[in-house]
Amino acid sequence: MRLKKMKAITLLLSAVLTVGLIAGCGGKQESDKVTIRMIESLTSPKRTELIQAMLDKFQEDNPKIKVELISPPFDQADNKIRTMLGSKEEIDILEVRDLNVAEFVNNGYIEPLNAYTDKWSDFATVSAVSKSVGTVGGKLYFLPNGLYQRQMFYRADWFKELGLNPPTTWEELYETAKKLTDPSKNRFGFSFRGGAGSNGTTDSMILAYNGDKVNLEDSMFTKDGATIYSTPEAKAAMELYLKLYKDASPPDSINWGFQEQVQAFTSGVTGILLQDPDVIQSLQEKMEEGTWATAPLQTGPTGKALFAAGGAGWGMSSKSKHKEEAWKLIEYLSSPEVNTKFSKDYGLIPLHTTATEDEYFKTGPYKTLIDMSDKPDTFVNYKPAFEYPGNGQWGQVAMETGQALLLNKATLDETLKKWDSYWTEQKASLKQ
Repeated sequence: MRLKKMKAITLLLSAVLTVGLIAGCGGKQESDKVTIRMIESLTSPKRTELIQAMLDKFQEDNPKIKVELISPPFDQADNKIRTMLGSKEEIDILEVRDLNVAEFVNNGYIEPLNAYTDKWSDFATVSAVSKSVGTVGGKLYFLPNGLYQRQMFYRADWFKELGLNPPTTWEELYETAKKLTDPSKNRFGFSFRGGAGSNGTTDSMILAYNGDKVNLEDSMFTKDGATIYSTPEAKAAMELYLKLYKDASPPDSINWGFQEQVQAFTSGVTGILLQDPDVIQSLQEKMEEGTWATAPLQTGPTGKALFAAGGAGWGMSSKSKHKEEAWKLIEYLSSPEVNTKFSKDYGLIPLHTTATEDEYFKTGPYKTLIDMSDKPDTFVNYKPAFEYPGNGQWGQVAMETGQALLLNKATLDETLKKWDSYWTEQKASLKQ
């Protein structure tokens, strides 16, 4: 009887230990799983869906890493990221933009990636432009998830109807847009953008008009050290800009941002749109084939168009507690296969040079970009002012002062003087 009782106790203890061991193993497996937090900036429902699909595949291949994606509304995202970093909230990967990389570096928010890319075999095919966009002070701080490069989209059916050719200069663009404009039909030549991002047009025109004078490595300044806004060429460019708005653009476009500008083109209100290739899919979905086409950027009086590729991409928080896992995900998202697929799905120029051999990028609306790159003497690449901490605020300054100009609340001379002073102060602060 006593022996049976002992056996029962032994079995019970064994069962308890087994259960405990199993539970212990389960807890260890769970504790081994690392959660990394990632936040995107250029959010949209479609883009977030594409990113989440990539993250799902990554987690499937890496079961010990869980990824939590944070997707704030687009117009609040950069401030949300800035606030999270400033308050030292746990974040491992963030989408850094060319506009704010210098600010984030200046505040010590992000980690250089060079120690990781030095050991990454695919880094050999990352394009020089991509490296340049993500670099500040000689260190790489983010890998672009795609590049943006402006070109012209136009209503091919409207041009055919009026016997017009795509304009090759800014002066021709104005004349063409004016011919396309008929307010009685709610038809306007140019998809003007006077709201957020308006400096994309003003800066392009001023750079093209300054032409050979521009210091390509410090593009807010001329080769003799003056700002590009202080020259007679800048004033000539802005005089044409004012005519473009008043004679060939919808009046309410003074407040338009990206969405309104693109929607006006796809809905048949405007005939010329200057934008990056991320609009291509939207145009393909909303417009009939053959009604639109692409053309290179317009040149200034010296026969040159200055352009710069921009981008946003994946950087690592300097406060991340899981840097190895964070790099593993950045490496995965930046691999030639995954990045090229994302670029096709969302309409971007891929990170790797090998992708340009893909037939997808050699034809259709992307061909214009290839054609422009084949004429480097006409379409001149410059380095944007990414290294200036004030670059991130420049868009807001240019928009507010530009709208005051369009509303006749400031003169052209006063406006250019403000822009000149802003960049003169930026230069002075950089030297301190």
